[in-house]
Amino acid sequence: MSKNTIRQIIETRMPKDGMIDTGITGVQLFRATQAVPCAPAVYEPCVIAIVSGGKETVLDGERYVYDNSEYMCCPMSMPVEAGTPTASSENPLYGVYVALDQRLMTELTIEMETTGSRLPTTKGIARGIRLARWDHGFLDALLRLVQLGNNPTDTAVLGDARLRELYYAILKGEAGAFARQAFGPGNAIARSIAHVSSRLDEAVSIDEMAAHAGMSRAVFHRKFKQATTLSPIQFVKSMRLNNAAMKIAGGMTVSEAAMDVGYVSPSQFSREFKRMYGQSPRQWSDAHQLPAGML
Repeated sequence: MSKNTIRQIIETRMPKDGMIDTGITGVQLFRATQAVPCAPAVYEPCVIAIVSGGKETVLDGERYVYDNSEYMCCPMSMPVEAGTPTASSENPLYGVYVALDQRLMTELTIEMETTGSRLPTTKGIARGIRLARWDHGFLDALLRLVQLGNNPTDTAVLGDARLRELYYAILKGEAGAFARQAFGPGNAIARSIAHVSSRLDEAVSIDEMAAHAGMSRAVFHRKFKQATTLSPIQFVKSMRLNNAAMKIAGGMTVSEAAMDVGYVSPSQFSREFKRMYGQSPRQWSDAHQLPAGML
């Protein structure tokens, strides 16, 4: 019933497709009524919850298809492909995007782990993306959060507290151990990814990334691939090219997009772009136009 209430809130606030801010930092509502095939995207740390329809995300060849039975948790910046292949006017997609704040998620993780209570753990290393079943805590916290959008005073006064409540529900839920591992203070790989993702327009080397993580090059390479499925160089290249593809599809010129993601040589950018997507940047620009504001 609560999922239907969230859907009704989105329907009321969104007469057309796209994404809108709720007034709470990092929380957006979205709607899509046309199918969009998977295309390059970059996910920053986030949770995406679908209340109607379905969505698809691909990371390094692994496909994640989810609807209102599971939400998607991505605790580290990731180069992905994402789309809404089943959306239509008869089967609309409605959902909520929640950015995960590194500082607050780490703070909550530390608080939870120092209470003395036994928390579920996950085997191995957190890898990129996890789907988690909705539980009562997550559903209740998400509903209480989106309901604030109806009143600016409620949003201003209660927004931070309700967002913290949702974060806590995520850290306690089915993806909780995975998220706590990613946001734990000892996760040097997550810190390295955050550092690189905010500096994609700068030159970067594996040695620099390893030094930032406090590891040898060999250990860093192994742990990075365990955590992301990609080698460090593959990760940086995918992040740059996916960002560029999104910018081009959004209307930016090819040369501007190349410079924006750190390419000095247009010819190198075109070669690597075509190798990854099978089309030149110009062909991509002609063939792909993203609906405004869709992830």
